[in-house]
Amino acid sequence: MVALRSASSAGRIILAAAILALAGARTAESQQTTGGLMVEPVGVVFARGQTSAVLHIENQTGRDVAFQVRPYSWSQAGGVDQLTVTDELAVSPPIGHIRTGTKQVVRLVLRRPAEEQEAAYRILLDQVPPPRQPGTVNFAFRFSIPVFAEPAATAHAAPRVSWSLQPAGGEYYLVAVNRGTRHDEFSDIALTAADGRAIAIDESGSPYVLPGATRRWRILSKGFSPSGQTLRVTAHAESGPVDQPLAGP
Repeated sequence: MVALRSASSAGRIILAAAILALAGARTAESQQTTGGLMVEPVGVVFARGQTSAVLHIENQTGRDVAFQVRPYSWSQAGGVDQLTVTDELAVSPPIGHIRTGTKQVVRLVLRRPAEEQEAAYRILLDQVPPPRQPGTVNFAFRFSIPVFAEPAATAHAAPRVSWSLQPAGGEYYLVAVNRGTRHDEFSDIALTAADGRAIAIDESGSPYVLPGATRRWRILSKGFSPSGQTLRVTAHAESGPVDQPLAGP
């Protein structure tokens, strides 16, 4: 679940009921397909000094498709992905139609460069379903595309992630804190005991840890307690492999 914040009413939080189809997609992939709609790339990075980029949408659904594109600022306050309406990133066109078998280019324009650390955004690209006909069910697809802008004030932005175990509400969590100036992305996260026993964790949700943010993965193994144990966390990360011991809280 992702929280959407309105820029004009920051205290009002609307929980997005729709599934973000590409929330967990790795940026190394160049294209994603949902229901005959293809979007590339699935992740955008604005290099230092770059202010424009493009998305390509291809319609192979067999019918004309209406779409809407909206930019959001992306944060992880409290370890929860939150999207806030922003004017720092512009999209053109914000709405349109794509005839079947054709492509549409959507242009992204960065209006405000990042300064001290990388800025993070998400583009929500929604299919607008046609009017419902009696006896039919319409399915609308949503793509959630991560967009990152490298900071102008830092010669080489990099993540700096530390790992720990923390208790909360009678449960334990594997916690990653990013004190760097760039995001990191994790997959195949594993927590193991000294005897090689695997500790189950909940890997659902976004694989990203934004700069200055914290991500938590709930430990699922029943009766788990880190007391007196030597544990180890391993993972694949965009910045390189993770393999380090963990001390209990």
